[in-house]
Amino acid sequence: MQNSKVRLLHMHPFLFALLLALVLSASLSLSCQSVNSRSADAPNNEASVEEFSRLELVKSFGKVRCATQTDLPGFGYIDSDGDVNGFDVDLCRAVAAAIFGDPEAVDIKHVAYAEREELLRTGDADVLARTTTWKAGREARWGSFTITMFYDGQGFMVPKSLGIVSAFDLDGASVCVPEGTGTQQNLADFFRQNGFTLETVTHKETSDTYEAYERGECVAATIDKSQLAAARSAFDAPDAHIILPETISKEPLAPMVPRGDEQWTVLVRTVMYVLINAEELGVTQSNVEAMRNGSDNIRIRRMLGVEGSFGQQELGLEPDFAVDVIKAVGNYGEIYNRYMGLESAVPFERGLNNLWTNGGLIYAPPLR
Repeated sequence: MQNSKVRLLHMHPFLFALLLALVLSASLSLSCQSVNSRSADAPNNEASVEEFSRLELVKSFGKVRCATQTDLPGFGYIDSDGDVNGFDVDLCRAVAAAIFGDPEAVDIKHVAYAEREELLRTGDADVLARTTTWKAGREARWGSFTITMFYDGQGFMVPKSLGIVSAFDLDGASVCVPEGTGTQQNLADFFRQNGFTLETVTHKETSDTYEAYERGECVAATIDKSQLAAARSAFDAPDAHIILPETISKEPLAPMVPRGDEQWTVLVRTVMYVLINAEELGVTQSNVEAMRNGSDNIRIRRMLGVEGSFGQQELGLEPDFAVDVIKAVGNYGEIYNRYMGLESAVPFERGLNNLWTNGGLIYAPPLR
């Protein structure tokens, strides 16, 4: 064996280099085979996911996977024709229209409150649009928020017959609340801060919470005020219930996306910018084509892809994708009025959800 080592060390330099290259090549080939085998066995592993952007994966699937709700009037519900509609659902449809030119290119999945984090962390949803409050802890643990699309605050609903006129009359009351949510934490904080005693009645599904309240299993129900109004609209006797005046929390609701793909985050965010800017510029579902063909407003022309750019190419979108978005779902105000306007099934004052030019908080960066 020792003689073999000596002969190898004294081999001609060219032959030695050739032999070493062959050994290294064989080793690298075996290593690659091992990696490829692991990738085949686990297509969702980190190495394979990094090969594709979220946009490429969405295009290969042919639909935007939208995690939302289907049991809350106004935000996400099943209509009389069996279709899923609502404010949050239309935000997903806007993204689908931007990518595919088709608002129906969505795979809508109902997700319970407690399932939201896991769905985002695993990447099993492309967009979460489900009345989700933007909180620092969620952004740190769950994924990336895009832009606030609905400003809300937590309140209380009680039967009018009880004569309760303020949240400060609820000391010792039983309150129905969705289990394991920020809503439950806000409730506990409010009662503890004011030295009140509290009995909580919890359910995993929001719809179960409202049903329990309507059956009289608790004195009050608590969640965001818009959702209380939405739930009340579906009661047998909606006028028999009132929403108390106090707002006990800030609830900025925003679509979320899985962390790790900046292009996808900015793409979804930019679609939301288009909805808001379109209302501000007076571009609607009915006039968008006329605006594209005849407007001399530079900001409108740029938004609709007639001239200039605001990053469409970098995001992997067509120059005129905004036209498809607005034709599909309308502008922000049209979406709001469709589901939450005073003439809708869930009348809710726009208030903070007015454009900034009308005294509200709805504001988007310029498209340029």
